[in-house]
Amino acid sequence: MSHYLGRLRRFKANSLPSGYSLGKIAGLGAITTRWEKLYFNPFPSLEELKALSKVIGVQVERLYEMLPPKGMTMKPRPIRLCGACYAEVPCHRIEWQFKDKMKCDRHQLGLLTKCTNCKTPFPIPADWVKGECPHCSLPFAKMAKRQKIY
Repeated sequence: MSHYLGRLRRFKANSLPSGYSLGKIAGLGAITTRWEKLYFNPFPSLEELKALSKVIGVQVERLYEMLPPKGMTMKPRPIRLCGACYAEVPCHRIEWQFKDKMKCDRHQLGLLTKCTNCKTPFPIPADWVKGECPHCSLPFAKMAKRQKIY
């Protein structure tokens, strides 16, 4: 959800400078800013998702797929990443932020919390513009080479 909302805002035709600006258009206020930061407590209501769906043209069912399962404990910080997954499909996976998730189940690699080159912590996915470290520009996909087998 975070990565999608950030990409949506940055799309040239949208010109939305912040999560709040998207929330304002949808009649949700600052809620979308919280979602960009991976804070889903309280869990998004059906009415909120319908309002967002109407503005962005994404089905409510698809928005639900971007959310953690209801009742799942999240750990919004530090931001976690599997470079191997990102190389396959360049988007943040919500399951990487589950409280007890320490490894990628698909690749059996430990999740990263910072750049493998410069050790800079990852920003929130909404701010991932190029899919690379904002400090040293190492692509997330290339970080897979330095992920530890779990």
